[in-house]
Amino acid sequence: QVQLVETGGGLVQPGGSLTLSCAASGRTLSRFTVAWFRRAPGKEREFVAAIRATNSNPYYQDSVKGRFTISRDNAKNGVYLEMKSLKPDDTAVYYCAADERLILSSLRTARDYDYWGQGTQVTVSS
Repeated sequence: QVQLVETGGGLVQPGGSLTLSCAASGRTLSRFTVAWFRRAPGKEREFVAAIRATNSNPYYQDSVKGRFTISRDNAKNGVYLEMKSLKPDDTAVYYCAADERLILSSLRTARDYDYWGQGTQVTVSS
């Protein structure tokens, strides 16, 4: 079992930055593909970014490319999402998800992830 806890959310003005953290306990996160998803009010949950266990290659939703960076720190057993140039459309609850056996074609599919955190709210507003 893996327990995931997200932190770092908050209120930020448009154009601002935030870094979300996903801390894991119970297992070594380096063995897992880890992703960030988000759910905006009235919308479906959507894929934001992922980083694979095998090669740490990052993958991004088109709308966040060039603004968001996903990374992992194996020594701290954590994964991070650095968000820059934030827009009001980025407002959502952000969730960390992990899976040990995820194949590449499932990377953006929420239902294929076994472990989830409780989410952290990000609000982009002036």
